[in-house]
Amino acid sequence: MTTATVNVGRPLGYLCAAGVLAVGALLLPGGAAPNQLASGAVPSATSAPPSPTQSPACAGVRESLRPTGPLPAAGAMPAGSTMAAIAGRGRLIAGVDRGKFLAGYRDPQTGQLVGADIDIVHSIAKAILGDADKVQFVVLDIADRVRAVQRGEVDLVVDHFTVTCDRQRSVEFSSAYMTASQRLLVPVGSGVREVEDLTGQRVCTSLGSTTEGVLRALPLRLDVVSRRGIPDCVVEMQRGRVSAVSSDDVILAGLAAQDPQTEVVGRALDHSSYGVGMRPDQPDLVRFVNALLERSRDDGSLAASYKRWLGGTLKPVPQPPPARYRD
Repeated sequence: MTTATVNVGRPLGYLCAAGVLAVGALLLPGGAAPNQLASGAVPSATSAPPSPTQSPACAGVRESLRPTGPLPAAGAMPAGSTMAAIAGRGRLIAGVDRGKFLAGYRDPQTGQLVGADIDIVHSIAKAILGDADKVQFVVLDIADRVRAVQRGEVDLVVDHFTVTCDRQRSVEFSSAYMTASQRLLVPVGSGVREVEDLTGQRVCTSLGSTTEGVLRALPLRLDVVSRRGIPDCVVEMQRGRVSAVSSDDVILAGLAAQDPQTEVVGRALDHSSYGVGMRPDQPDLVRFVNALLERSRDDGSLAASYKRWLGGTLKPVPQPPPARYRD
């Protein structure tokens, strides 16, 4: 494990927050993920995104795959299933983020990854293996989430992964487990209330995120810059290199909770639905995860997780959206 802090001349409280967001990957029991080096190291992906290629125009986001009955008992996965292979390995390999406070970040008290997304990972591990802690976390940059699924480097990705038509060319998503709105994080007293107030100024967001495309498509004279993750954008704003950071409100709320010198402002520029990302050739795992999400909606555990992590910063607290299926 590695830990990094950034000295940016801001108050001590925010420096501590930046330290939490800048920590390295956490590897829990198990060896290397598929297709990784024999050394067993679990990297934080850093490769550049692939060059764009010509693709047919998207017709719209499609719904997920319907569960096929009740969940099997933990530790008793159907023979030959993707879940049985995970159980046989002895751990779930999950792609997550380390820099989204309240969603996926390392608790400085325990050193463990925690947050609303991490709760979902633990619930999937418990449902398959009977032990919520049998997880190997692989920390991914936003731009590398699709590639990690494609290459089989992870079993699934739970990282505020927005469901889009373009991503569905390579990733099969679960039903949406959360919805969010794209807004702005700015310094208190900046005078910025809406995105129009940023005309001619620099706005930062995550490389390869849906928010980047939304900002670039606005009919405004914005100087849009992208970085590997939102924490990198926050550092740019701390240093006065950008005037605002744009991302989903549930992410920005976590940042604002850490730094009283920042605030979330502006109307919703876009709406996002988050799903668990998996491989299209493993529909049994997709249906299994959807069955688990249905149970979590019904028993209130999903809503309770959101209240625990987001209740102090977002009003109203996001509620799990109803499941929708295409079959």
